[in-house]
Amino acid sequence: MAGFRDREKQFFPLQNIQDVVKLFRDQLTCGEEPNLSLLSIVLGVIENILTVNRAIPTEVDNSANLEPIFPVVELHTIEALYSKFESHIKRSVDLTKFPGPHATRELVKHVSDVIWGSLTRSFYKDKAHLQSLYSFLTGNKLDCFGVAFGVVAAFQVLGYKDVHLALSEDHAWVVFGENLAETAEVTWHGKGNEDKRGQPITAGTTEKSWLYLNGYPVICTREMEVSSIVSGINLAITTTMDSVELGSLQQELLWLLYDMGHLKKYPMALGNLGDLEEITPSENRKKPIELFQEAIASSQEYYNNQHVYPYTYLGGYLYRKQDYNGALQAWADAASVIKKYNYNREDEEIYKEFLEIANDLIPSMMKHVAGENAARIHHTSLLYNPESYANFLRFYDGICEWEEDSPTPVLHITWAKQLVFSISKFDISVRIGVDLKGENGDGDESEDSEDDENSSGETKDKNQNVKEESSRNKTDGEDGEQNTTKARGRVGRQKKRSVSTKTSAVNGNSEEEKIKSAIEELESKVGGEESEKEDINPNIPDLAKACSESILNPEFLLGAGEPFTTATTTTSVTTSNAEASLDEFLSSKSNGSPFMGMTVDSMLKAESPSDMVNFRKRPPSTFSHTPSPLLDNREGQSETIIPSPTPNEPGPPVILCLHSQKMKGLKKIFASSKLNASAIKLQLTAQSQVHFKHSKRSTDSDFSTHRKRSRRE
Repeated sequence: MAGFRDREKQFFPLQNIQDVVKLFRDQLTCGEEPNLSLLSIVLGVIENILTVNRAIPTEVDNSANLEPIFPVVELHTIEALYSKFESHIKRSVDLTKFPGPHATRELVKHVSDVIWGSLTRSFYKDKAHLQSLYSFLTGNKLDCFGVAFGVVAAFQVLGYKDVHLALSEDHAWVVFGENLAETAEVTWHGKGNEDKRGQPITAGTTEKSWLYLNGYPVICTREMEVSSIVSGINLAITTTMDSVELGSLQQELLWLLYDMGHLKKYPMALGNLGDLEEITPSENRKKPIELFQEAIASSQEYYNNQHVYPYTYLGGYLYRKQDYNGALQAWADAASVIKKYNYNREDEEIYKEFLEIANDLIPSMMKHVAGENAARIHHTSLLYNPESYANFLRFYDGICEWEEDSPTPVLHITWAKQLVFSISKFDISVRIGVDLKGENGDGDESEDSEDDENSSGETKDKNQNVKEESSRNKTDGEDGEQNTTKARGRVGRQKKRSVSTKTSAVNGNSEEEKIKSAIEELESKVGGEESEKEDINPNIPDLAKACSESILNPEFLLGAGEPFTTATTTTSVTTSNAEASLDEFLSSKSNGSPFMGMTVDSMLKAESPSDMVNFRKRPPSTFSHTPSPLLDNREGQSETIIPSPTPNEPGPPVILCLHSQKMKGLKKIFASSKLNASAIKLQLTAQSQVHFKHSKRSTDSDFSTHRKRSRRE
């Protein structure tokens, strides 16, 4: 590395965004490797002035009127910091002990120790603006990505060209050696893993690990390493305010790198550029959704579709644009990627991403859609879209499969409650319009066959019991008069059955005869029981008969008057609108069945006839425009959802194959007209009974994560 060259000095001082863009363009097109240390220091100086050391108005209302500024970056400042870094690395590493043209594992470990040993010992995890070498040189602080980048920049200062960054969606390490065949940890993740530095990243480590992307990380070139420090710029001034000038600089630099083709294999950077374009669109540039789709295509083409964030970028964008069907599909696709991994405690960032989607964004989306009257009337919302319902289930199926075989549970009761809340908003016609199948594409046929086998077995057992009881009765009859009387008392109402079963037991042993005898047994039981039923209240059959022939007296429901009246007397009772609506509601002619949509409890709770009209449902020939509400959950009782009327002509079902064990166990409930909320909660939280502390995160933590994944690449 030639150091700080004269050609680079001519670009200083940097007085505006275009001056910085010119410096970066020169570094990327000069024919030599871009100077990582120089560019990182420049960006660090600008970011520090525009965010950390920026004066903020005390009045909240005036914060939006923050005057735009851009710092003047002087040559002597950058040159002094660069010389400090260069001298520190060369003084600390004796290359005579490490001969050879390529870096070795021992050298990588030694350089990472030099960077690590220079850091302050205070704990500053997740603090903002610590990813650049400026932070290292002025405050001896670096975050996880900053340490890995510092190691690569140090090797460039030492003259090595075979050490490069490897980036996952939340971690960084290095690849080195001839053909970049070796890997080594150089930084920490989580709460500090100092002992891992220098260790190789083996296939066993990367298998089903989201932290290492299942062995498909972004292996950077020098130009992509420049892209990583640009993409990692943190725009946050506070938790609620970003730097407009810094955002404009990042956007211009990302477009420069995009035009040169250095973002083609960098999905995270494409997602960041899409976010910036959504905030401040550029003229004659691609739209944000095109950039998000390009990030997904990059992940699919170069990384075996192992990256999750391209889908969450797209889903978040569509959610903000209120394209809820598209957002659900993008989130379901993200869950289809995460299910390839096993969850562990180091996956905190992606867990928080899915936690926000499942427990915040989707429920908020359901509330918003359920309140749109026009969409409910015309059935245009996702609540009436079977494909959206299938994507909703596919999202949770991916989460459940992510949890399977994982050392740490994912789902807890909050997840289950929000699922029940969201799924209850879908119309009944949508739930029954999705054909749910198991992992091998099988529906309920296998379960039905098992039920048939069980029924057949039960029939055989009943027939065998009939044989034994018949033989016992016969033996008791031969023993004497007293025993015969007792036997008659035992069989009593089953006299006819006893005769038939005796004949069957003696004369027939075939399966057909056994089944026939069992049917006759059931018939005799029904007949005998009905013949000896106790007298019932005569008002019940009279009331039922009258309800089918005339109109029920409204006063009777309110605790007074006769149970029913004739149609002529009822029609003359009142002329008010409320009572007329009640008569129409209670009429068997208008509703097709008595007490349509009402229970005794609901009738008794009504304070007036007009309140009772609110319980009315539409006739079966029309859709219900509002989702079925959950019944009150009482302790010890199951929660169900009142089914809505089904459409006359449902469309072809949407076929969805479930893969996770938890979701396959619930497929009948998900496709039924009623939902048992308790069963869903128990199934989803099975072996997942963990409690999470909802402590307030520190200001620094919120500060660093305000812009999604702005630092961790």
